[in-house]
Amino acid sequence: MTGEISQRDLRMRSREIMDAVERGESFTVTRDGHEIGELIPLRRRRRFVSRSEFAAMSRTAPAIDLETFRANEEAVIDTAFNDPYAR
Repeated sequence: MTGEISQRDLRMRSREIMDAVERGESFTVTRDGHEIGELIPLRRRRRFVSRSEFAAMSRTAPAIDLETFRANEEAVIDTAFNDPYAR
């Protein structure tokens, strides 16, 4: 059921269409034959990355120079402690 649907179809068959979107299908909504919008599934963010996936991604990550990293950190981070309750 991927493709174009009219505004009227969307109104009359909204549950069926939304179920299809939830399954991963996309639709272009039309009104009077003109495209007015798209219904697309939301991308779900994964919350868990396995140890093996993390290790595989880390192997291809660029190397970081520790001294440059620390210098950049010190340049942008305010290390002074300001007590909000001090008078």
